[in-house]
Amino acid sequence: MSHESTFKPHIPSEKIVKEFSPRAVLLGLFFGLFFAIANGYLALKIGGTISASIPAAIMSMAILKMLFRNSTVLENNIVQTIATVGEGLAAGVIFTIPALILLGAPPSIGRIFILSATGGILGILFMIPMRRYIIVQEHKKLPFPEGTACAEIIKAGEKSHRTALWALWGVLASGVYKVCSNAIFLWQEQVSWTFSKLKKAEFSIDATPALLGVGYIIGPTISGYMFAGSVIAWWVIIPLIVEFGIGPGTIYPSTAPIELMSPDDIWDKYVRYIGAGCLGIGGLFSLIKIFPLLFKTIHVSIKELVGGFKERRHLPRTEKDISLAWLILGSLAIILFLWLFPTLPMNLLTVVLLVVLGFFFVAVTSITVGLVGSSSNPVSGMTITTLLITCIIFVILGWTERMYLISAMTMGAVANCAICMAGTTSQDLKTGHLLGSTPFYQQVAEIIGVIIPSLALGYIVYILNQAYGIGSTVMPAPQATLMSMIVEGVISGNLPYSLVGIGVILGFVMILLGIPVLPFALGVYLPLSLSAATMVGGVVRAYVNKKTSSAFPHERGILIASGLIGGDACLGILLAFGALTHVIPVSRAGILPDWVSLLMYILLGAGLGFFTLRKKQ
Repeated sequence: MSHESTFKPHIPSEKIVKEFSPRAVLLGLFFGLFFAIANGYLALKIGGTISASIPAAIMSMAILKMLFRNSTVLENNIVQTIATVGEGLAAGVIFTIPALILLGAPPSIGRIFILSATGGILGILFMIPMRRYIIVQEHKKLPFPEGTACAEIIKAGEKSHRTALWALWGVLASGVYKVCSNAIFLWQEQVSWTFSKLKKAEFSIDATPALLGVGYIIGPTISGYMFAGSVIAWWVIIPLIVEFGIGPGTIYPSTAPIELMSPDDIWDKYVRYIGAGCLGIGGLFSLIKIFPLLFKTIHVSIKELVGGFKERRHLPRTEKDISLAWLILGSLAIILFLWLFPTLPMNLLTVVLLVVLGFFFVAVTSITVGLVGSSSNPVSGMTITTLLITCIIFVILGWTERMYLISAMTMGAVANCAICMAGTTSQDLKTGHLLGSTPFYQQVAEIIGVIIPSLALGYIVYILNQAYGIGSTVMPAPQATLMSMIVEGVISGNLPYSLVGIGVILGFVMILLGIPVLPFALGVYLPLSLSAATMVGGVVRAYVNKKTSSAFPHERGILIASGLIGGDACLGILLAFGALTHVIPVSRAGILPDWVSLLMYILLGAGLGFFTLRKKQ
């Protein structure tokens, strides 16, 4: 007996419940903007985002219950569906658009809107034909951790509206902390200590509330793997380079002698390429593991597309998608627009590669989030693979001029938005499947939810770039920096393949040891300051896990951590605007000594643990 005939959703298909209401859409758009700002800021800082579905579900449930006593679980699901678009699109934009800035071709805010909106909608449209197979037929094989957890929280439903206030406390605590460190400069946000006797080994920490929240949410295991990667990079590889690279000569790709370079310079010129190779092999290994299911998914999806124009009015409410005719027409319209729009630097071959590789990796990401969840989904690895294939084809054709480099990166931006939105959409549709939502309404909600974040993210990129400089230690934009480095290196032929190869071997060793490659590789690739700060949040989570197994403290901790991230991001944008208008300086020496930064950050982490474990009132 099939899953379709035995599965019973929370709201039966024959029952009509208020779902796609104006209040749900408006509240979803508000939360979508909030999570777009939070995750956009976070992606520029650490090169990763956090799932918005669970915090959005809890907060929207509380607000709907406070304001409208007759609200329904399906309305709540529409709110969290739209809210998660902000998170997904933030990753799509921030992982790629800053790369164009780093390559010297900064797109206008209008162009950022076009690339993110078209890419986001294309990802939603490409994913929809896969819904019945991935979410319905493979229900027991693909758990979709965030989507399932979100459904359980919404079903639990009748919680006190006071639950959502914990997120607000997180926002306020984060705001006060951020003002002290970045507005009145009581202490420095980022501090470091270099140990010359240990061959320039360095300890640094980016003591920001957002990273504490991220560490808490991803937990001790993933944050531990990230920290381990950074420890090997900064306390093993850099000292080795210093030990054996001493001398007056220079070693490619640096143009300065190693003895004159700081630890940050050595990491930038050498270690980051090792991290890039490690990330690449991690993404490839993830793809190989899911290939059998991937092949079946694409086969079923194409079969449904070819034979899908049948009478569908007899389908139950819970099985009605956007019609395949509209999916095909919408996809074709977007593809033609990207090819023919006069100011977009994409030729016919680039658009064809976008369609083929985009559809392939939409299937990959939809399966991957089903297996490991959104936070562990190697989106950047898929985008890097897309860029590598495109750049190699360009080099074979002899297209090595600068215009083709920009064309490849522009296509990568659209592809990345599509990949990110497909992962978000599949997670949301899983929640809807368990709750008994109408897929058509969720899919329309996703498309509506793309518009405001697409516009807001362009402004966020420009404000933060002008205030702090994308690619700087304050806003390193790690994923975008990696992509610009690879695209430029492959097309120009100057990529230091030996360093990338060392990273590939290091990744293979991790695979043989059974260690998850992607978080470890991200640690090698990121500055130590980021993974050290994230590790503090992971330690707090480990302590909470040891003290209690109850669901309520866990939920409260996630909300406070989400508030810390959101508050840090929103204050960060406001302070950047203040720096642009010369109200406050971009940076200044801290009034208090550096060790105070570390102490205040530890106290903030202790506060997170204390209030998470506080007994329910």
